[in-house]
Amino acid sequence: MIEVVARIENLLGGMGHKTGTLIGNLLRYNPLSLLLLFEERNEWQRGTDLLGCHMTAVLEVSDIIKSFPGVRALKGVGLSVGVGEVVALLGENGAGKSTLMKILAGVQPPDSGEIRIDGKVVQIGSVDEGLKHGVALIHQELNLATNLSVGANIFLGREPKKGGFIDEKEVFSRSREFLDKVGLDVAPDTLVGDLAIGKQQLVEIAKALSTDARLLIMDEPTSSLSQRETERLFEVVKDLRNNGVSIVYISHRLVEVIELADRVVVLRDGENAGELSRDEISHDRMVSLMVGRDLSQFYAHEPLEAGAKVLSVSGLRTPVHPAYEINFDLRAGEIVGLAGLVGAGRTELLESLFGIAPAVAGSISLDEKETTITNPREAISAGVALVPEDRKQQGLIIDMAVADNLSLASLGRDQRRGFLNFGAEKEISDEMVNRMRIKTPSDRQIVRFLSGGNQQKVVIGKWLAMKPKVLLLDEPTRGIDIGAKQEIYALMEELAAQGVAILFVSSEMEEVLGMADRVLVMHEGQLSGELSREEMSEESIMHLATGRITDAA
Repeated sequence: MIEVVARIENLLGGMGHKTGTLIGNLLRYNPLSLLLLFEERNEWQRGTDLLGCHMTAVLEVSDIIKSFPGVRALKGVGLSVGVGEVVALLGENGAGKSTLMKILAGVQPPDSGEIRIDGKVVQIGSVDEGLKHGVALIHQELNLATNLSVGANIFLGREPKKGGFIDEKEVFSRSREFLDKVGLDVAPDTLVGDLAIGKQQLVEIAKALSTDARLLIMDEPTSSLSQRETERLFEVVKDLRNNGVSIVYISHRLVEVIELADRVVVLRDGENAGELSRDEISHDRMVSLMVGRDLSQFYAHEPLEAGAKVLSVSGLRTPVHPAYEINFDLRAGEIVGLAGLVGAGRTELLESLFGIAPAVAGSISLDEKETTITNPREAISAGVALVPEDRKQQGLIIDMAVADNLSLASLGRDQRRGFLNFGAEKEISDEMVNRMRIKTPSDRQIVRFLSGGNQQKVVIGKWLAMKPKVLLLDEPTRGIDIGAKQEIYALMEELAAQGVAILFVSSEMEEVLGMADRVLVMHEGQLSGELSREEMSEESIMHLATGRITDAA
C-alpha cells in the first residue's frame, strides 16, 4: 500500500495531495478515487497501468428480455455501470429505458436474463431487494409525502426507533448528514410541500443515499427544474460521482448528457443500438443512434408569407402580472415563439388567452373582431386551442381511452339530442390516430400506458379535430424523445401551411431558433422585445429575457 502511494505521489509531482488523504481515499473508495487524481493530470491510462486495475463494474446486465401482452419491450438488452461512473441511457419513448430501469430497481421482474452486482448474480424481486443491493430509482414524478417533514420523508418506512417509538432526534441528526451530502441547506423538520421542486428533487436524492445506494437511477431529473436548480443538480451529480456513487442518467436533453456523461448507452426498439465513450459523445452521434438515421435537417422550418391578422392582443393585463400591458398580433400561417426565463409570465399569458385565468384588462380580437374570452369554453368557440405544459394533469384524462380523449373537445359539437355521438367519436379517433401517427394497440388503449410522445400527440390531436384558428402550445416537446419531437415540428409546419396561427412557449433555445418565424420575449410579466427571424440568436434572446427592454416592446 505504501509503495503504491509513493509511486502515485511521484507521478502527481507538486499537486500537494498528502499521503494520508491518498490512503484514506484508497481505503474508502477503491482504486477509482486514485485514478481520478490521474484524470486531473490527463494521466488516466498511466494511473490504470500503475495500479494494475480497471474500473470495477458495480452493475452488469446481460440478455434481459421482457414482454407485455402484444409487445416485446426488451429483446436481450445489456448494460454495465462502473463504480463512480455516470452512464447516460438514451432512446426514444418506447425504446425500453423505463422497463429496464424498473427491472433493475425491482419494480418488475425480467422474463429472462442476468443481473450481476459486484460480479455476483442476483435476483431483484422487489424494491426492497433492490435497495438491499444498493440500487435506488428516482422517478421523474417525485415520490414524496408533501405533508411530512424532510427528515420523515428521508427515513419513511425505515424510521429509527427508541423504546418502540420513532426516534425524532435520530431522524433529525441523520437526515442532516444526508442533506449535507447533496448540499441542501434546509432544516430536516421543514415540510416537503413548502420546498421548491428543485429542492424536493435533492430530498429524493438524499433519501436514496440514506439507503446506502451505490447506484442511483435518475429518470428525467431536470424536466421540472429551473436553470439554477438544474445547475445545482449537476453539481450534486458530479460530487456523487467523485465519491464513488454510480449513476444511470436518463434525459431527453442532450446538452445535459454532453456535460455529465462518462459514457452513453442507446436503446432502440428494445435493443442495444450502440454506445459512445466520453470522447465520442456529440449531439449528432447520439441522435443518429437513437433514431437510426441522420437528422441533419432536424429543424426543417421554411417560413411562409404571413397571411391576414388572426389574433390581436391590446393592453392585456394578466392576473399574475397586472402592472404590465401586453400587445402583439398573430397572423395566419405564422409560427411565433414565446421565450423567456422561468417565471417570466409565458404560461400565464397563454392561460389568459385561453380563459383559464381571464385577463384583468385589455382586449382580444379574432379576425379583426373583439372577442370576450372569460373561460375555456368561450376560447374554444372562438377557435382558440391550448396544449398545456402538464399534459397528464391538464391535457388528458389519463385513465380514459385514446378515443375518449381525442373526442373530448368535440363532444358538444357532435352530440345528438344531448347524447354522445359514438359514430362521430370513432371517425375523429381513426382520423387522428392515423394523422398523428399515434403508436397504440387500438384506440381503446388507456392513455396512461402510452409513451410520453404519444400522449402528447393525443393532446394535440384532440384540438386538431376542432380545426382551430389559433393554436397555443406550452412546452410542446417537453419530456418526449427526439423522434417524436421531429414529428411535432412537422405537424406545426403542416398546420401553419393550412393557415393556423401558432404561438408556442419553449425553454429550449434550439427549438425557438429552429422553429419560430419571429420571437416575442418576456421578462417578469412584460414583453421586453420582439425579434424577427433574421435578428434571432441565443445572445439577442437572452439579452431581452434578462430585462433589457427595447423600444419595440
